[in-house]
Amino acid sequence: MQFLVGGGLNFERSPLELRERVAFRREELAKALPLLLQELSLEEGVLLSTCNRVEYFGIAQDAGRCQAGWIRFLERYDGCQVDWESYSQFRQGRACVDHLFELVSGLRSMVIGETEIFGQVKEAYEAAHRLGLTGAWLNRLFQTSFAAAKAVRSKTFITRGNVSVSSVAVELSERLFGNLSGRSVMVLGAGETSEKTARALEGRGVSLLLVANRTHGRACELMRELRGEAIPWSEVLNRIAVVDIVISSTSAPHYVLTREKLLPGLAKRNGNPLFLIDLAVPRDIDPSVHALEGVYLYNIDDLQTIARQNLEDRAAEIARCRRLLEPYVEQFAHWAAQRQRVLRDSDLMGRFRTA
Repeated sequence: MQFLVGGGLNFERSPLELRERVAFRREELAKALPLLLQELSLEEGVLLSTCNRVEYFGIAQDAGRCQAGWIRFLERYDGCQVDWESYSQFRQGRACVDHLFELVSGLRSMVIGETEIFGQVKEAYEAAHRLGLTGAWLNRLFQTSFAAAKAVRSKTFITRGNVSVSSVAVELSERLFGNLSGRSVMVLGAGETSEKTARALEGRGVSLLLVANRTHGRACELMRELRGEAIPWSEVLNRIAVVDIVISSTSAPHYVLTREKLLPGLAKRNGNPLFLIDLAVPRDIDPSVHALEGVYLYNIDDLQTIARQNLEDRAAEIARCRRLLEPYVEQFAHWAAQRQRVLRDSDLMGRFRTA
């Protein structure tokens, strides 16, 4: 008997301090995925790692072994003893299908309706598929989920308005100052989140928009399309002295801003407050900088207040989305039941022939 299983850590149950310890970068998946299958005794498996979650989906002969295997997997990666079970969620069968379909559709995100998760799940699935770690079950499950998500996005208004982490970060910036007209903002990183942040900021009337990236050419490429300035990474600490807000979203595995690095720039600010918004997981900014006078630090979990308000605004659309997802869930459930019958009959026939 084969079981669809899933679970992991997400923003609803596990704090950022733990999620960032087991956040997998894209280049780590080739090593992490085989280990996941080994520890959980999975026949197929997909591992999803984003700023808000680290989750797995798999096919197992013994669903009961997966929960203990997931804890061992995290312990091997993190190297420390943590009560991972208290922060993890586990699902089986229909609950996994419901969760994945709602996840890909943006209904399980911190920012309800955000579209980045669709691409992130697709990348996670394709990474596992390239390694030969998906088969008939997960191929069918994920492909059906993508079709379901596209239907939700095309037939509802769930993605309308501010529906991304970057847009919520810009909304937070506006709340801090009333409006962003005449304000200066520096964005660290030039990936998808940083690009969307920069584009949203440009539309809010900032007087100075700076973008810095380790690869300077990528920052220059982004700024060719926007009204702003691409600065070398070596200039970041100097510009701390003049900007109002820093929004950081790099893929660095370590802090890019620390107390020691900020102090020289802070001394030149004449007491003007500096607002730091850290969207990265693992975090870009050392949490201890919050103790510095005149420095106000927000991380991705701090955005939940605004995200909850968005959730209330979208409650009616969420119900409509779930109704649209139902036929796709039933379609997969029907396929799964048929496949189980075929596999069971095949097994019985094999035993009869060898008797």
